[in-house]
Amino acid sequence: MHEIPMREFKRRLDGLHKVMRERGLDAVYLVNSINMAYFVGLHYLQTERPTAIVIHKNGEVYFFGPLLERDHVISQTQLISRTYIYRDYPGETHPMRLFAEWFKELHLDNAVVGYDSTPGYVSYWSYRGPSLTELLPNTKFVNVADDIYSMRIIKSEVEIELLRESAKWANLAHSLLQDYTAPGLYDYEISLRASLDASIMMKKALGPNYKPLRSEYPAYAGFRGQVGEHGAYPHSISIERSIRAGDVLVTGATADVSGYMAELERNLFVGRPTNDVIKYHEIALKLQETALNTLRPGIKASEVDKAVIKAARELGVYDYLLHHSGHGLGLEAHEAPFLDVGDDTVLRPGMVITVEPGIYVPRLGGFRHSDTVVIRDDGIEIITYYPRDTESLIVEV
Repeated sequence: MHEIPMREFKRRLDGLHKVMRERGLDAVYLVNSINMAYFVGLHYLQTERPTAIVIHKNGEVYFFGPLLERDHVISQTQLISRTYIYRDYPGETHPMRLFAEWFKELHLDNAVVGYDSTPGYVSYWSYRGPSLTELLPNTKFVNVADDIYSMRIIKSEVEIELLRESAKWANLAHSLLQDYTAPGLYDYEISLRASLDASIMMKKALGPNYKPLRSEYPAYAGFRGQVGEHGAYPHSISIERSIRAGDVLVTGATADVSGYMAELERNLFVGRPTNDVIKYHEIALKLQETALNTLRPGIKASEVDKAVIKAARELGVYDYLLHHSGHGLGLEAHEAPFLDVGDDTVLRPGMVITVEPGIYVPRLGGFRHSDTVVIRDDGIEIITYYPRDTESLIVEV
């Protein structure tokens, strides 16, 4: 499966209409681009131009946005009942004032309207403008962000199957990344080649109707600058030198399947690793195993991170533990819940979590594996499956 069936969007919209009934709402006003994708399948590049989806309790769905998005909207989704278009921002009349006029046309100027991020527009790329609360004083706006997130945090079997498909192609992309890695090459050379080849294979396999929605590449694999000593920076971004024999690499791979992207991260070792490298790698694996063995439905997310911290102290690497043990994912790369001492969310079946405790040793490198895990009624399902043992991750030189 690589497309979201219409029945899935119906399920999501039915859930939102239930929220409307329970909270006495006449409509819901969405400006969060991820929520638009979730409910109606609209993916677009968010800019300074105000864009919104209005979902009415009568079942109609309206698009408010700039002219340049009109045809794109129509091409992506069949769920939009009507489009309301302005030419561009800021325009002779500010788009938000037009939004207020369109609210009046829809008889929502004396209504109760839920909103996800703001009753206006998310301030983005220097956007400035009035809020609908100023322009529609008789409309009552109610924050329903938590209601929507509570829907999104539990993944359907359709979403899990999309993530499982993503994991399959991530596995291929990472395999190519390992095959192509060699001393003397820059990280971006290897990443581009592996991502391109995996993407070509993925597109051929999934057919002419497949297209990525969150990335230009169908599949991606890379290093994010975590090469050698730069691996000690969890978010290094880039490095100025080529790969050398003896480097510890922190790698990642994913693939875009209807906007869902599983997370797979590993270490690679350029040449035979030293005893110190093997030691820290084995400790990182023990920390991840601690998290996986703790993870189950009914416990708090914080309990997983606490177990990892306890293990890190016992293994003498607490000072190298720079971040929490994982996070949720779905249409966003990072979602709640977080495997963090401060997140007491109770884990429930259907939640999808990355498990990725890492240790970062100055002047040596980073040691991190990330796997995508589904919480099930009877435990967990790990949907990423690339090898984790040291021997399998050695790049021969």
